[in-house]
Amino acid sequence: MDYLERYRYPIIGGIIGGIAAIAIFTIGFWKMILLLILISLGIMAGLFLQKTGIIEQLKNRK
Repeated sequence: MDYLERYRYPIIGGIIGGIAAIAIFTIGFWKMILLLILISLGIMAGLFLQKTGIIEQLKNRK
């Protein structure tokens, strides 16, 4: 549970990147490589949002 709480945004980013990639492409070798790249980009975006605290600032703004 602590793991999910700690890495919530990277996990969400990875899931969103994966869903977007699957929705856009059919399965094939190079398309699968692109799928992995998009998932990695989603994870990196989630880590960036977690590290900078942008989402938390928007939540506390209310």
